[in-house]
Amino acid sequence: MELVILLGIGVLLFGAVKVIGGAQNNSQRAQIDEAKLDDELADARRWIDRLGHQVLTISGNDAASTQAMADASERYNAAHSALTSARTVRQAQLARESALEGLYYVNAAREILGLTPGPQLPELEAQRQAGRVTEPRTAEFDGQTIQASPYASANTPHYYPGGAVAGRPVPAGWYSSAWWAPAAMTGVWAASSMMFYSAMFAGMAGTPSADAFAAGGMGDAGDAGDLGDAGSDLGDAGGDLDGGGFEGFGDFGGGDGFDFDFF
Repeated sequence: MELVILLGIGVLLFGAVKVIGGAQNNSQRAQIDEAKLDDELADARRWIDRLGHQVLTISGNDAASTQAMADASERYNAAHSALTSARTVRQAQLARESALEGLYYVNAAREILGLTPGPQLPELEAQRQAGRVTEPRTAEFDGQTIQASPYASANTPHYYPGGAVAGRPVPAGWYSSAWWAPAAMTGVWAASSMMFYSAMFAGMAGTPSADAFAAGGMGDAGDAGDLGDAGSDLGDAGGDLDGGGFEGFGDFGGGDGFDFDFF
């Protein structure tokens, strides 16, 4: 009888040890996850602060540089909104990605304005796969003539740093209008987009094939659908040149101060 009692006590103790050990492991995992999220939020905030400083201190002097800075401002608003609502590591990473995209717009404007470029930026998700415009091209898209060029001009004032929009590649370059904007807003490409992409980029060195565009599935951090609340802030990426996107700067990501080492 005593042996049975001792065995029962042993089983209970073993079970208690397992429960306590499992709780400790869960607590440790939660602490690790929380620390990872804090790190990602801090990294995103650093890039957002840097972008905010640039947007406030640089103004364009022609159509292309003004549009680039307006787009940078829009990305700041989207990044700030995404950071405010970020509750997961991935959401924090998306806020960072929006800020980095905005800094690419800033660098494009700085080049036009003859300013020294800032430090090299981390590569955007899918930026390398998306390629870049290497020669002037013209194609029709939904009744509109779209021009593409490796360089900014009065005819091609809309810059895109390269990457995936709604899972499909948009090569880096300068365009006459932001033909990717509707897909960025809705997460869905028009059926005519495949024909347009083929006509615009067929045979152009450094850009994905039409088949790659049609296949989709490219990693996409710039998709409005992935930004949570920030998706509502995207506005019209090909909007007016009035700098209207400069409103609503908030507190620059929580008051951590500007990063003045950009220059």
